[in-house]
Amino acid sequence: MTASNTALLVIDVQESFRHRPYWRDEDVVDFLSRQQALIDGAKAAGHAVVQIFHTDNDAEFRLDSGFVTTLAGLKIEPDVIIHKTRHSAFVGTPLEIWLRQRGIGRLIVSGIRTEQCCETTTRHGADLGFAVDYVTEATLTFPMTHASGQVFSAADIKTRTELVLAGRFARIATVEQALGQIGLAA
Repeated sequence: MTASNTALLVIDVQESFRHRPYWRDEDVVDFLSRQQALIDGAKAAGHAVVQIFHTDNDAEFRLDSGFVTTLAGLKIEPDVIIHKTRHSAFVGTPLEIWLRQRGIGRLIVSGIRTEQCCETTTRHGADLGFAVDYVTEATLTFPMTHASGQVFSAADIKTRTELVLAGRFARIATVEQALGQIGLAA
């Protein structure tokens, strides 16, 4: 058990996504590097590591699919594994109770997809009173096309997520800032 009041949430970093039509490999190596650095640093600092898996009725996300497993290339030994069926890791799961029982008041958010489950969990966590560091470089997403036909790159989506979260729901942090290795800008 950790003595820290901080928990790292590793959200939906699972093989299910490799089997979705929007999956792209181009950002995966950098994402895995930053995600691993965050996991390793959190463990070294004595922070709890929470691995969260998304499950639903989509073929790739069903528990019996064989794809609801850690994304290849990532090594993680979580303190707890949570299965969720909603975008927020808090809805319908024991996550909040688990965190509160351990005196955790600060969350570090990372995972897949930047603008969906990571952003939603960040907003929900902030609304529940947790201090949240959102580590964009340890999130992964994919290009999306608006109804108008405009394509938003993964970088565009990450920038938009930072815009709507910063100062309202979270501090935007690098891996090193979230781990306290360098100071956060005010």
